Amino acid sequence: MSQMQKTIHKSVSLKGKGLHTGYEVNITFCPAPENHGYKFQRIDLEGKPIIEANADNVVETSRGTVLEENGVRLHTVEHMLASLVGMEIDNVLIEMDGPEAPILDGSAIQYVDAIKSAGIKEQTVERNFYVIKERTVFRDEENNIELVAYPDDQFSVDVMVDYNSKVLGHQYASYHPSHDFEKEIASSRTFVFFHELEILLKNNLIKGGDLQNAIVIMENEVGQDELDRMADLFNKPHVKVKEGILNNIDLRFSNEPARHKLLDILGDLSLIGQPIKGKIVASRPGHYANTQLAKIIKSNIRKELSRIAIPQYNPNEKPLYDINQIKGLLPHRYPFLLIDKILEMNEKVVTGIKNVTMNENFFQGHFPSEPIMPGVLQIEAMAQIGGILALSQVEDPENFQTLFLKIDKVKFKRKVIPGDTIIFRLELLSPIRRGLVNMFGQAFVGDSLAMEGELMAQVSRIKQ
Repeated sequence: MSQMQKTIHKSVSLKGKGLHTGYEVNITFCPAPENHGYKFQRIDLEGKPIIEANADNVVETSRGTVLEENGVRLHTVEHMLASLVGMEIDNVLIEMDGPEAPILDGSAIQYVDAIKSAGIKEQTVERNFYVIKERTVFRDEENNIELVAYPDDQFSVDVMVDYNSKVLGHQYASYHPSHDFEKEIASSRTFVFFHELEILLKNNLIKGGDLQNAIVIMENEVGQDELDRMADLFNKPHVKVKEGILNNIDLRFSNEPARHKLLDILGDLSLIGQPIKGKIVASRPGHYANTQLAKIIKSNIRKELSRIAIPQYNPNEKPLYDINQIKGLLPHRYPFLLIDKILEMNEKVVTGIKNVTMNENFFQGHFPSEPIMPGVLQIEAMAQIGGILALSQVEDPENFQTLFLKIDKVKFKRKVIPGDTIIFRLELLSPIRRGLVNMFGQAFVGDSLAMEGELMAQVSRIKQ
């Protein structure tokens, strides 16, 4: 059965303090049209800039998920996003007059209540699911972290938590379409270990923290004097320890920390940009691991879309750059200038061609009886076209060069021989930051895919 996209019936607002910044922030969920997705708008800033809920915009994950677009940041967005995922809302504009989503009670339940009060509206376009087609993994062996996405016909999440804690122990939580997100997941609060609190305060974090919006876990025995001192730091009444946690709150579930980690995963994976069908199994997850898996899946989506859009070459059309213009941008010269034209280019995608002739010097040895263009030179040609895109984003490209850092996931699909025209298409996998360029490229001969792979390079100034 098809599922239709949804938004909310009317705008709804709520306010609260940001956990780390301490700012009082007003937010308003607003209805949005089909295929809009989740977008934030900083209405307190000039021009009211938009920040897209996009894995490529993640810039920080140490104590929450932080997004940045065009220099504008938003902190701790995961609970708010999880509430939208759990309530199956596809399209919404979220207006904010500050830099951080309110922490509220440390869970997503108040966001859910706001969404329910606004009402849910079914739209006229079907939900665009991305189906996980093969086992997809993010692994951090040093910290024993692993997130795996498996093919499945519906979305579900299994979470296993083990922090070597005598209080938490081993915990497990799961989410399935048959579960009631509002009752079983949304009210699970964030948690913190007691010994972390003062460190966070000293590092200018948790300015909006409150002993009421987090489960404080007492891993080690602490004297009442120390408990009283910490309560005074937060300007809260003195508390005691009860069964390994501060006694100011009661657990809502015996495995509330694991359920909260599941909540975080739902919010962070929404940054893929569309709902998915697949089974997520997470061991010791956190915001960094969650968003890394989201980036991997988003990269796979881009690759599949680009495979569908085979670029076409019309020799009658004037190219964007001919060979003389290319020589003005790239430092390469014979016999290592391996591209002939740049056909099209925008901020994210570039296409260009290489005409392969028998006059290429490498055919003398590769191979005399069966001339085949070496795969490494196909990669080099692809990198040169990608370099044009990278250099187009600096003011004086003639003074810069691109240097390989990594080549990954390269696959050769067919031979390239004299007489072939290779059409290269490269797309940025993430925005260029600090001169680092990460691209996915494909090489086509006619309608056939000849080669593909991921390239990473550094844009650096040429030493004079």
